[in-house]
Amino acid sequence: MSDLLSGKPLELEVSNFGPIAEAKINLRPLTVFVGPSNTGKSYLAVLIYALHRFFGNSQRFSGISSLLPDNRKLGKRLSEETLRDLGEWTEVNLMNREEPFGKSGIPVPDSIADLILSALTEFNFLGDSLGGEINRCFGISKTSTLIRKGNRSGARIVIQRHLPDEPVPFAHTLEIKASQTKLSTTIPERVPVRLYDLNRKVRFPFSMRLIVDRMLSAGVESDKDTERDVKNLTRNLADFAVPHLIGLLHFPAFYLPSDRTGVMHSHAVMVSSLIKSATTPSSTPTSMLSGVLGDFLEQLVYLGNQSYRQRPQKDLSNIGGRIERNVLGGTVHIKESESGYPSFAYQPEGWKDDDLPLMNVSSMISELAPVVLYLRHIVRRRNVLIVEEPESHLHPAMQVEFTRQLAAIVRSGVRVIVTTHSEWLLEELANLVQLSELSSNRRSGIKYGGEALSPEEVGVWLFEPKNRPKGSVVKEIPLNESGLFPSGFSEVASALHNEWAEISSQVEKSQ
Repeated sequence: MSDLLSGKPLELEVSNFGPIAEAKINLRPLTVFVGPSNTGKSYLAVLIYALHRFFGNSQRFSGISSLLPDNRKLGKRLSEETLRDLGEWTEVNLMNREEPFGKSGIPVPDSIADLILSALTEFNFLGDSLGGEINRCFGISKTSTLIRKGNRSGARIVIQRHLPDEPVPFAHTLEIKASQTKLSTTIPERVPVRLYDLNRKVRFPFSMRLIVDRMLSAGVESDKDTERDVKNLTRNLADFAVPHLIGLLHFPAFYLPSDRTGVMHSHAVMVSSLIKSATTPSSTPTSMLSGVLGDFLEQLVYLGNQSYRQRPQKDLSNIGGRIERNVLGGTVHIKESESGYPSFAYQPEGWKDDDLPLMNVSSMISELAPVVLYLRHIVRRRNVLIVEEPESHLHPAMQVEFTRQLAAIVRSGVRVIVTTHSEWLLEELANLVQLSELSSNRRSGIKYGGEALSPEEVGVWLFEPKNRPKGSVVKEIPLNESGLFPSGFSEVASALHNEWAEISSQVEKSQ
């Protein structure tokens, strides 16, 4: 018995995508992308976000209904054995069920699993749909523009989901060519299928057993109402099976783009301008925003509606409070208006006067205010939080402190992806990984010992520019013997020291 987080991490293999020539990564609870600018860190982060947006919408995968034809031909596609299994299993496991399925889900009989797996092999027609979501997230009109320059074979994206005790993984392959985008799925033989409700209650308003009995007594032919009932049931089964077969990509992802300061200062003007342009006739429609920025703006607007906000989860809300105390030195608030459109304010610690609008506070506060708001009102456990350049506008000491809070977010059950250029972030992250080598008793005497992360929970991936092939190659950098992630920052420091020594030597000679 296993839940959705068990087994090996989700693997992502990318080639000839944007600036990336070759990348093969696995997504850990904390995944860090580091390297020079223009090497593809944001490209890969946006791609992961698009995959979550696409695979997380289970309605796209209700292809089970396509296996059940109309016009009283149901019996030609479903054997009597399958029908009996469907009726008996549904009656025992699903009828008027009140309890959630639990972390491990519930297993599905082979004959029913075959229906679901057969539907998943017919994903090819969804290639354009996935390509459309990628286009939206990047703010482009043609997926082919993401193919690495100078490459004629096209881009390729492979997602591998390893199920426990299964040697062969599920593999979803997206091929982006100049003329088409194709999605295909490889499924292991006789893979077990489980249903997950993710804490939802399941109710089926009809008795499948009675429907099946009627169909069998009528020679496996039935009226349209019965066929519709069977289709509705199998569609529901497909929806609840998707989390098991897709894995972590089924959970929601939230993207905090770079330049959050600018957005927080001007989001009201940006949204107003977008609404105005959307209602103004134009002969040349254009995409003004990428999907990640548009989603970010939309979520900020929704925060003004109290009914949209999630009830705070204690652990995540507490981390938001620690960020306010230890980094921001004050609290972040949502100020509601009669129109429902929010404004955001900051109150310094000990401040007795009115709150300050975010546009009147430091860039550091505006940069991290969305992180606090998301932790309180949007992000849930098992969600993915993607943060571009969390070190922006932070003093090195605050970069170290915020790294500790990122580790705390991971410890609370949220999966985190960051892109960074920060030496301080990587060095503190290395310290937190080394802390995991100590026993819990010995860690208890260290201030941030509770935020230790094991090496299996952390993946740091270096984006290195190459000339042959032209583009970046992505490789994992584990901790070295010095207890650091060898990202190349030390080489910059060494070069600066050598430059200082040469200048000092020349100054001494000239005196």
